[in-house]
Amino acid sequence: LMKYSLSLHSQYLENYLWMNYSPEVSSKAYLMSICCMVNEKFRENVPAWETFKKRPEHFPFFFKRILEASLVEDENEYSLHEQTVLLLFLDHCFNSLEVDLIRGQVQQLISLPMWMALQPNRLEQELKKTPKLRKFWNLIKKNDAKMDEESRTQAYRERRFLSQLIQKFISVLKSIPVSGPISMDKVHYCERFIELMLDLEALLPTRRWFNTVLDDSHLVVHCYLSSLAKREKEGHLFCQLLDMLKFYTGFEINDQTGNALTENEMTTIHYDRITSLQRAAFAHFPELYDFALSNVAAVDTRDALVKLFGPLSSNVLHQVASYLCLLPPLAQGEDTAHEKEFLLELLVSRHERRISQIQQLNQMPLYPTEKIIWDENIVPTEYYSGEGCLALPKLNLQFLTLHDYLLRNFNLFRLESTYEIRQDIEDSVSRMKPWLSEYGGVVFGGWARMAQPIVSFTVVEVAKPNIGENWPMRVRADVTINLNVRDNIKDEWEGTERLRKHDVCFLITVRPMQPYGTKFDRRQPFVEQTGLVYVRGCEIQGMLDEKGRVIEEGPEPKPRLKGDCRTYRVFLDPNQYQQDMTNTIQNGAEDVYETFNIIMRRKPKENNFKALLETIRNLMNTDCVVPDWLHDIILGYGDPSSAHYSKMPNQIATLDFNDTFLSIDHLKASFPGYNVKVTVDNPDLHVPPFRITFPMKGGKGTKRKEDGNEENPEEAKTLIVEPHVIPNRGPYPYNQPKRNTIQFTHTQIEAIRAGMQPGLTMVVGPPGTGKTDVAVQIISNLYHNFPEQRTLIVTHSNQ
Repeated sequence: LMKYSLSLHSQYLENYLWMNYSPEVSSKAYLMSICCMVNEKFRENVPAWETFKKRPEHFPFFFKRILEASLVEDENEYSLHEQTVLLLFLDHCFNSLEVDLIRGQVQQLISLPMWMALQPNRLEQELKKTPKLRKFWNLIKKNDAKMDEESRTQAYRERRFLSQLIQKFISVLKSIPVSGPISMDKVHYCERFIELMLDLEALLPTRRWFNTVLDDSHLVVHCYLSSLAKREKEGHLFCQLLDMLKFYTGFEINDQTGNALTENEMTTIHYDRITSLQRAAFAHFPELYDFALSNVAAVDTRDALVKLFGPLSSNVLHQVASYLCLLPPLAQGEDTAHEKEFLLELLVSRHERRISQIQQLNQMPLYPTEKIIWDENIVPTEYYSGEGCLALPKLNLQFLTLHDYLLRNFNLFRLESTYEIRQDIEDSVSRMKPWLSEYGGVVFGGWARMAQPIVSFTVVEVAKPNIGENWPMRVRADVTINLNVRDNIKDEWEGTERLRKHDVCFLITVRPMQPYGTKFDRRQPFVEQTGLVYVRGCEIQGMLDEKGRVIEEGPEPKPRLKGDCRTYRVFLDPNQYQQDMTNTIQNGAEDVYETFNIIMRRKPKENNFKALLETIRNLMNTDCVVPDWLHDIILGYGDPSSAHYSKMPNQIATLDFNDTFLSIDHLKASFPGYNVKVTVDNPDLHVPPFRITFPMKGGKGTKRKEDGNEENPEEAKTLIVEPHVIPNRGPYPYNQPKRNTIQFTHTQIEAIRAGMQPGLTMVVGPPGTGKTDVAVQIISNLYHNFPEQRTLIVTHSNQ
């Protein structure tokens, strides 16, 4: 990495590599050097494609060489490590579709003709679903027939590239043994490949046709049954990436139209799959009559499907799959080449009942646990170099649906806050110096301002679930601590900085193995040194008084409590509690809630993550109303300028500019190129405030000549200005305590006009250019123009 960083600074790619590149000097070393340099630029967040855009003539040839090299089977020609570099380069290309040069090459790989890689029965099935596609397909075949042999061969290569790459990956995956020595180059190749598949699935332009090809290859089934997925240590990241890929392959979206699918539409798709399986069973497999005649809800669980299809032979399972166009049909007397485990998983995973995305989200705990907090693949340390890949969603230029946009932000914010929580836990717990006592318990050799040992912990209420939910409505517990500490620390826990209602705390279990007096080494792994076992979040309801009642937040002074023992009532996460109890009952695991020995609090300003996550989740549970003109822009599609007020159909013709203009001369200077026509002749009345009527282009507000064929150019550039005095309000500015004194420039006036009109207004500029003044004026004008409407202001600025 150091070497490539130095090369980056010396502009090795720009001044040497690409400057001298041509098909004649396209050696393997040359090719790999360019790929490495581009990958390094992306790693360091440096613009990577500028040099290629300046000299684009050889890029198509270069890209074809990359595609050829990616499919090479012989590791002596291109090692797996080198092919992993190529995969990463391709991933960057697929994520750079906004660059015309890249899009021109990548489009050949991901357009409709790539369906040539589908098996014939599956292709026929897909074309039947959408009659319009049949026309396009026939057109593609016609155009292919007109091509010369060389062009046709090249086109076929490109169309089948991703399908062949998947087959190559499956062969690498199958070469990994279930135990014993393992090549980490193979593991890294597999991880990067799944990352590439993920990125293709998570963008609508690449997903549109590719999702069907991926489904036809049964890649996800091969991966879940692979040896790598069964290896706990080496396959950990691979399994996390695979779970994300499975999520996106079944994403609730129509691949062709890009429309989000409702819960009812997803249920219909599921029922169609099961009923088509039942029809095939009824028509051709007498041994499956019971299945064929059952209602869907009785047979669509994983257990039921395994029980029904498990006893069938491999050949029969293959025949069932081929009736559903999942596999090519078997010839007469031919045996299947697939293992029974694969065939069974193929049928079961495709037809098992799915949990909707929103249900999964609603069942997710909002607080991180020890399993996530110290998982380097999900929450990397600050020393993450960017060399490996992470099981994290990416914030690209485009998103599949609004749900996808919110979900990626939900997950990333959850993990970002988890990183900060980890730092706080490590700081507080290490200061408390947990050691193993002589009697096998825990003794704390130090103290921390933000954490206290727990004296007792009791779950006091588990409320019944709401209808349709399988987790308790609420879970409450009492936590008792002993504040036998210095007065200033005690004051922090029950004085001005005390734990208040809705504050989030963490309940921690440590079981140290280090004997009393062992020094804590911050360079060594934290969890092993402190013996940390569990972390669970909770939310404070309040402190209990001497009679065991919650002391309500209210007017000071607070009741004075005797002694040093303080008990807090807390809300536990009901989803997490349900998962823990299920694990205890079904798997005989330890009851987590009988083990806590530390409670840790955090600074309130840094501790709002739970409320934020809850808000995003609530938003995803409602029919989120986003204006049509903003929807596609948020998701990264369409013309970004389409939300500008000049393109909006509902522009407002007349606007009251309140105290924006200081004088009529200021108004005239603010609209260069316009004729200003004042409605009153008396110059003494040409004083602010002004109400302006703008010429409207098209639609109802258009001023046209009498013949109606063309706009009147004179009227199209005329502003009608009406000075207005409101009766009984006194002289302008209506006794307002403050009024505008800033002489806005015509650019700033245009920003204020845009902000008052419907649509999206974005004001950018360096510090000191008056952005805040413009925003303040927009808000004031909106308030005076639309007093019946409500305005939401979200801001960092106190002004």
